[in-house]
Amino acid sequence: MKAILKSTIMLVLLTGLCIHSHAQPVSNTTALRLGQVAPYRMEVTYNKTTHLIFPAAIRYVDLGSDELVAGKADDAENVLRVKAAVRDFSEETNFSVITDDGRFYNFDVLYSPYPSILNYDLMKMQRSADRERGNEVLFTDLGKSAPSLAQLLMETICKQNKRDIKHIGSRSYGIGYTLKGIYIHEGKFYFFTELRNKTNVPFRVDFVRFKVVDKKVLKRSVIQERTQTPLRQYRPNTPVAGKASGRNVFLLDLFSITGDQVLLIEICEQNGGRHQVLRVEQADLEKAKLVSYMHLKIR
Repeated sequence: MKAILKSTIMLVLLTGLCIHSHAQPVSNTTALRLGQVAPYRMEVTYNKTTHLIFPAAIRYVDLGSDELVAGKADDAENVLRVKAAVRDFSEETNFSVITDDGRFYNFDVLYSPYPSILNYDLMKMQRSADRERGNEVLFTDLGKSAPSLAQLLMETICKQNKRDIKHIGSRSYGIGYTLKGIYIHEGKFYFFTELRNKTNVPFRVDFVRFKVVDKKVLKRSVIQERTQTPLRQYRPNTPVAGKASGRNVFLLDLFSITGDQVLLIEICEQNGGRHQVLRVEQADLEKAKLVSYMHLKIR
């Protein structure tokens, strides 16, 4: 009787182990499917170019085969041009895109002589909830901040358009440049700026530079400086038309300056001389407001 009981127990244990060992791969496969990024489907052709407008600048593109050719549009970091490299390719192919806001996009592509759609606005597609989950890529330069959150904060700061700083500005040649706010979130600075063009001549932005210099050597020919490179900016450096204004937000790592130093924010004009410089003192940085002060919608 004892032998039969022992045999029964051993059989039950072995059966359980077999069931567990066979069930584990199924469980892993199911979990992997739950995290899949559903692809967009689109058609391309040989004689016409398809354009995709992304919500942020394009950082990475990977083509699935040589049947496709793609590249960023001139002077538009968020627009991708795609077309067929050969006529009438028969097999489905794909490509993937990662943008500066950390979003991952996947596309399945078929050839069609007459595509029904040639232009896609990913800004609208992004707002669909089922497309926003599970497709975010984290970049090391942002640390703990998710790229989509950083993008949302910059967007909200621009849209709310508050002016919490009223004493930092530069005005000359019909151009006004102001620093409207400095905010902090998860170890990052958010600098909110605005450029107003009161002339009829467009102001074409060449670059915006942040640098820390010593006050004592500001007037010397050789200046010791420390450049603070923005990790992100809300909008690309597009021209500001005549009689118009443009706002932007720059994301930087936290840093500090002493009372003997000043932060200079320079905006330079391409092929022009109407450059503007903002001076930010130590006290201004120390008074930077937490994002919670802005009542931003953090998701």
